[in-house]
Amino acid sequence: MFTHTTKIRVRYGETDQMGYMYYGNYAEFFEVGRVEMLRSLGMTYSGMEGSGIIMPVLELHCKYLKPALYDEEISIKVIMEKMPGIRIHFKYELYNEKEELIHIGETLLVFVNRKTNRPCLPSNEFLERLKPFFV
Repeated sequence: MFTHTTKIRVRYGETDQMGYMYYGNYAEFFEVGRVEMLRSLGMTYSGMEGSGIIMPVLELHCKYLKPALYDEEISIKVIMEKMPGIRIHFKYELYNEKEELIHIGETLLVFVNRKTNRPCLPSNEFLERLKPFFV
């Protein structure tokens, strides 16, 4: 299993009149978590795209437990429970500054060859970097 945690602060423009983070912004926080998870492996989304592989989202699931509030620093924990194949599954846990679990979510993405627009396997480099976490 591979996990990575990053932090991001809820900005004013991401909130509604109650000071709660707008519900649609949670997906953007998931994306920040995924991008930083890749970066922690020494890879980037732009590098994967440059190599001809894109990763569209197939499914998104969210469960709102407590609101993320304006100016709170939110910890985004990204969890990958199994090695990816053509698809890659992520779980997310968001925690507020009090370390309370406020949100859980999941996404399912697919690796797609940019030229053929067909599903493909991830790069060998990506798989090699993940292997130590799944032994």
